[in-house]
Amino acid sequence: MTNVARKSLVANGRGIGKGLPIYVGGKVVGLRIWKNVEGAPLIAIGYNQYFRDDEPLSWIPSRNSFDLFLRHGYGFSCNNSTEKQMENLQAFHDWLNGVVWGPPFMVLLIGTGLYLTVRLNGFQFTHFRMAWKNTFSRVFHHEPDVEGGAISSFQAVTSAMAATIGVGNIAGVGTAIALGGPGAVFWMWVSALVGMATKFGEASLGVKFREIDAEGRVRGGVMYYIEKGLGPKWKWLAIVYALLAALAALGIGNMVQANTMSEALEGFGVPVSFTGVGVMLLVGLVILGGIRRIGQTAEKIVPLMAVLYLLGALVVLVLNASQIGDAFGAIFYHAFHPAAATGGFAGSAVALTVRFGIARGIFSNEAGLGAASIVHAQAKNSPVRQGMWGMMEVFVDTIVVCTMTALVILVTDAHTLLVDGEGLTGGALASAAFTRGLPGQGGLIVLVGLVLFSYTTMLTWCFYGEQSCAYIFGDKVVLPYRIMFIGFLYVGAVGGLETIWGIADTLNGLMAVPNLVALIALAGVIVREKNTLR
Repeated sequence: MTNVARKSLVANGRGIGKGLPIYVGGKVVGLRIWKNVEGAPLIAIGYNQYFRDDEPLSWIPSRNSFDLFLRHGYGFSCNNSTEKQMENLQAFHDWLNGVVWGPPFMVLLIGTGLYLTVRLNGFQFTHFRMAWKNTFSRVFHHEPDVEGGAISSFQAVTSAMAATIGVGNIAGVGTAIALGGPGAVFWMWVSALVGMATKFGEASLGVKFREIDAEGRVRGGVMYYIEKGLGPKWKWLAIVYALLAALAALGIGNMVQANTMSEALEGFGVPVSFTGVGVMLLVGLVILGGIRRIGQTAEKIVPLMAVLYLLGALVVLVLNASQIGDAFGAIFYHAFHPAAATGGFAGSAVALTVRFGIARGIFSNEAGLGAASIVHAQAKNSPVRQGMWGMMEVFVDTIVVCTMTALVILVTDAHTLLVDGEGLTGGALASAAFTRGLPGQGGLIVLVGLVLFSYTTMLTWCFYGEQSCAYIFGDKVVLPYRIMFIGFLYVGAVGGLETIWGIADTLNGLMAVPNLVALIALAGVIVREKNTLR
């Protein structure tokens, strides 16, 4: 829990309840308050807002897909005009974020996945075994890649998974269950199953429309398949995507991750400033070496961290094997039926279950955001075969890793725990589940997972950002961008510029719009590439 999140909201100096942080994308976006005048949980947007004495403290679902507003908005009373302007700006951003990550946006993301699933004749289901043989099976049999590119297919997918297998697989699943109930896991699966078709398209197009210059440097991604696939007249849309990605990388892929790591280590006595300096050095050593060094690092760390985390989860499940059936039963039942309040769990309507499940799935596997196509384009592989790597990336991220986290939470009943009269959410919920299921060592598993997941996410997101900048301004900006990226890591680790995190979250969501337009328009190209598979 951050220092800010420990603060109680106040009404003219009187505390109205201690805040429990709500995590979205690995960052705190709100506080759950369990003590209000109507006895219902209250979620307050932001970190340190103040409310009038007469502000009703009831709660209702809002346009924001992750939070709940006060009945009369923010109720922020201050006389300073500058502060008022900042309040209005924050209110506008919260509204925009609610639109970007709201139901219509999620419908668009899922709808695109369904459309591609139909166009591809359910490729992710009918060719799953073939996809396995052409991806992970090839690695086990040490079959070399022969197509042009900068890094191996395995390095490309582990680099992409370095960004997707992250805090969302731990804290994100905890948030989904805490706010959406056990049934949210089912809707995470749904988002992943259709997202496999989306990621297949992104990875295939990334390789299909990439460029390789005379010096062997590879460039590809959403920007390139928009410009080359849709035509030069759409270059403005490619530039919009590149700008959004370059800025989002500094928040979601940088400061949020550094802060998550520093908070996790702070709980074990490591000063945040020490973490800030350390992460600058460790990330800098890798990203200054470019995509080849990132790929070499990712292919070693990502499989190791995933295996260690999954083994820890498996031990908890074995020790609680008798509860696994009930956990699956709760997932399927509450996917379509309301979940009643119990212990620290406040209950959830089906609409919120669907909403949080789909949103968490999207945040976890990033299918539809398009960023992974930037690194998939670097692979020494053909479009269709790299597309299968993208497909399996989503499967491992959500169907495997997220499911294991969810089962650990459910079999240990951690989502019903009360700590100081409050329920748990986010990373705190996952940590409590592992600690309860594996006393003594469980919390350490989550700590190591958070640190490693955050670290590898930073590496790949730096590459996303620098390549996006280079598309607009040329290769001359790559080194300055890397240096700036390293500097922002310290800012994030010590908890600075928190407002930027929320803005970056919105930019991260806006990235999907140009990408989804391109995927729908280029669906015929994706189908033709799929049909080349023999």
